[in-house]
Amino acid sequence: MARCRRNANKTARGFAGGGSGSPGRRPGPSIRRKTRPKQRPLKRAPEILKKIQCTHKNKHIRLFFQDEARIGQKGRVCHVWWKRGQRPPGLCDRRFTFAYIFAAVEPGTDNAFALVLPYANTVAMQEFLDRFSETIAEDEHAVMILDPAGWHGSNDLAVPANVTLVPLPPYSPELNPVERVWLYLKERFLSHRLLDDYDAIVKATCEAWNRLLAQAGRISTLCSYPWIPQVNA
Repeated sequence: MARCRRNANKTARGFAGGGSGSPGRRPGPSIRRKTRPKQRPLKRAPEILKKIQCTHKNKHIRLFFQDEARIGQKGRVCHVWWKRGQRPPGLCDRRFTFAYIFAAVEPGTDNAFALVLPYANTVAMQEFLDRFSETIAEDEHAVMILDPAGWHGSNDLAVPANVTLVPLPPYSPELNPVERVWLYLKERFLSHRLLDDYDAIVKATCEAWNRLLAQAGRISTLCSYPWIPQVNA
């Protein structure tokens, strides 16, 4: 919990003093240029989607974003309301057992698919793709945008015929809306938990995911980036 408190104080100082070395000074143009969000993210995506549509004629193209997250005993801190000047108490586990949740979401909808697996590697990714492809109708083709992790582009990965993988630019997690799903999932359901073993982690992760799906409109709200409809037009 101390780390959360330090982050909050650092943010307050940043607003008061301008965020850089000298109090009262505004960040220079170079700093603003580096931190400014990209104006045209995935500018080649419309062209790529058109090529995929031409390749898979008479198929309805559905756009998904995919990512995975590690859920373990170590857990994380979160933001809570507490008395000023006091540190809020919280549970902390020093063990390191963990599992991975793989998920794909369709922005603008509440459609999502997830699988909890013991590892994040090519074998696990193959299992996820095989299960995910079974949810796609015969007259549909899924375009899955994901980060360029090693197991996402492995030569040993057999991508199903009704799925096309499109990699994101390197080092750009801000372009993947699934990152916001992980933040919400951990913040609301998986913080300050004591989980005995791997089975307990899997159970807690599945329960958290199902609680997220039960909230109508939540995934749509988290994953509706304003530029995605322009890409998928």
